[in-house]
Amino acid sequence: MNREMLRDLLTKVRAGDVDVDQALANLRNLPYEDIGFARIDHHRSLRRGQPEVIFCPGKLPEQVAEIAARLKESNAVVLATRSDEQMFVAVRNRLPEAVRDPVSRLITIGTPEPAEHRGVVAVVSAGTADLPVAEEAAGTLAAYGHEVRRVFDVGVAGLHRLLGELERLYTAQVVIVVAGMDGALPSVVGGLLEQPVIAVPTSVGYGASFGGLAALLAMLNSCASGVSVVNIDNGFGAARVADSILRLAGPRS
Repeated sequence: MNREMLRDLLTKVRAGDVDVDQALANLRNLPYEDIGFARIDHHRSLRRGQPEVIFCPGKLPEQVAEIAARLKESNAVVLATRSDEQMFVAVRNRLPEAVRDPVSRLITIGTPEPAEHRGVVAVVSAGTADLPVAEEAAGTLAAYGHEVRRVFDVGVAGLHRLLGELERLYTAQVVIVVAGMDGALPSVVGGLLEQPVIAVPTSVGYGASFGGLAALLAMLNSCASGVSVVNIDNGFGAARVADSILRLAGPRS
């Protein structure tokens, strides 16, 4: 149940096209639906602007499929993150329109449409090894109806690669920067652009990177103002922040 669906239902009740009992039946699962192993938050679109997203690790394939099927009943697009192939098979058996990207491990169910607050988000990655996290951010943004500009493999070891892409970055509303190793790229991007920069540290690196902790601390200590930081490998979280920024900024053509 999202804002548009609720508005349409209330309008039909007011016009007499839907009676009160029918409306109550449609609203019976607000704010959540208890299916035993999970309580599905059907109210999240009304509160947060986007529906609940399925975090797959720790769930059985059948559980992922059941949650996806319940969410799809009231949402045009459903996302599942960090999926594996078995989970995808279970979901596709219930929802044949489901597709899975093997790089990002995102399962998308439904066809995304341009958002009312549609914006342009640049997703920048330092290296090819960062692509799973970068694509998680890009795929989430695409599912939310935004235009995504991918600027990949432009890390500080070859800074001229980034400088050659600046024109594409200048016209984005939000920039997500994904980097492991020394985590320096967000500081460079933040020093060149006026847009909000969302930094995503990845667990890519050698032993002293401590599974992304070194990149995380470097980004938190960035000398570039206006750089915010999400958790290690959290491409989805970065995309969600970008969507919120664009939503509050208002509709775009």
